[in-house]
Amino acid sequence: MADPRVIIVGAGMSGLCMAIKLRQAGVGDITIYEKAGAVGGTWRDNTYPGLTCDVPSRFYQFSFATNPEWTHLYSPGPEICAYLDDIADRFDVRRHIVFGTEVTAARHTGGRWHVETSAGGTDEADFLVTATGVLHHPRHPDIPGLGTFAGATFHSARWDHDVPLRGRRVAVVGTGSTGVQITADLAGTAGRLLLFQRTAQWILPAPNRAYSRFTRAAHRRLPVLDRLGYRWHETVISKVLSQAIIKPGWQRRLIGAMCRRNLNKVADPDLRRRLTPPDEPMCKRLIASGGFYDAVQRDDVELVTDTISHVEPRGIVTADGRLHEADVLVLATGFDAHAYVRPMGLVAPDGRTLEEAWRDGPRAYRTVALPGFPNLFFLMGPHSPIGNYSLIAIAEAQAGYITGWIRRWRAGLVTSMAPRADATEAYNEAMRQAMPRTIWTSGCASWYLGKDGLPELWPWTPRDHARMLSTPEFAEFDVS
Repeated sequence: MADPRVIIVGAGMSGLCMAIKLRQAGVGDITIYEKAGAVGGTWRDNTYPGLTCDVPSRFYQFSFATNPEWTHLYSPGPEICAYLDDIADRFDVRRHIVFGTEVTAARHTGGRWHVETSAGGTDEADFLVTATGVLHHPRHPDIPGLGTFAGATFHSARWDHDVPLRGRRVAVVGTGSTGVQITADLAGTAGRLLLFQRTAQWILPAPNRAYSRFTRAAHRRLPVLDRLGYRWHETVISKVLSQAIIKPGWQRRLIGAMCRRNLNKVADPDLRRRLTPPDEPMCKRLIASGGFYDAVQRDDVELVTDTISHVEPRGIVTADGRLHEADVLVLATGFDAHAYVRPMGLVAPDGRTLEEAWRDGPRAYRTVALPGFPNLFFLMGPHSPIGNYSLIAIAEAQAGYITGWIRRWRAGLVTSMAPRADATEAYNEAMRQAMPRTIWTSGCASWYLGKDGLPELWPWTPRDHARMLSTPEFAEFDVS
């Protein structure tokens, strides 16, 4: 029984998951190329103040490696990064990782994937698995004069911890999840905090209670509590939040009512009006916070809703001509969520490139594969169910599916596999037909939307996604 050679691109959460699943299946010829110098992916790159996961800790972890030491209901970013670092050692994955090396291109020829790296080296493998993440490429706003600002400027994903903030005037551009977390954390530390809001966001109340030493000790002593906690949070999210997103019903009304009631915590009518979104709750990715509305009502915090005109050395000038002076400018402006594996160049056996395949927008078969690109698999590929759900659970389902195909290769049942174009089109058409029932199409602009104006997300529940990937449809693949 031959051992396949597998190259994984990225040592973040999903890349580690893929490697562990392969090792558990007895596959040992694995190389993970990681462009940075450490594991962790987005949890390594993002270190901004107030960073926490918006999925409960007990669910945002591998089902096969639960952690009894979480300190809060919602994990602080450094704890998640430390958890992933521990996972790399606990499952002996680190020895497979080549750090400081980015995969720049890969071509399938002669029955194998031939890979080029930023170090000038080449490699080849029977399977190529991309685990490059979703929130990976920071998006910088096109604001005139941004480069002229005299103070410190940085993106939230590239936080400069050498810049002092206490007592200084800090301007935060963006009110997505990151901007909300930064605001809640820095209010009271910054001398004055200016929050520039283009569109108001709905906030789901989510107080982040700490786990007691007794609770952590109980979870250490009784691992079944970890498993029960995982299933409890997974069930609540699946039965309530996931259902609210994909179809009308009591769940959608409940989440909407919770968000509107939370907004009523803002006492000042004018401020509350400016914080009221024009769209429905969950149309954009729902933000969870227990402290944002308290922070934004402070006297040393100012919400600015006028459009930004330009930046000058002293600060930000809005459309009304007002200069908002600042010492530090933080760009909490998100990521290019549609980049996926790009800018890495992928070339199929017939010479077709990934850019050509995705000319009309990223598409995939069942979120994990692409017609014409044999033995190529994605983790967190197009239309993965990433909205307000544990990406770790999604990665486990996808990695399990991919491992199933690699097992068949190893058993000599197949040597090459790629989904058929007609099966991929039928799958994508079924998603398009289901999309109008989702809250995402109720009328808002968000990073969920692709070139065709439709969300690049899974329009059913994450449980449906896991069930779909649990049973491969062999008739929908071209195999040899």
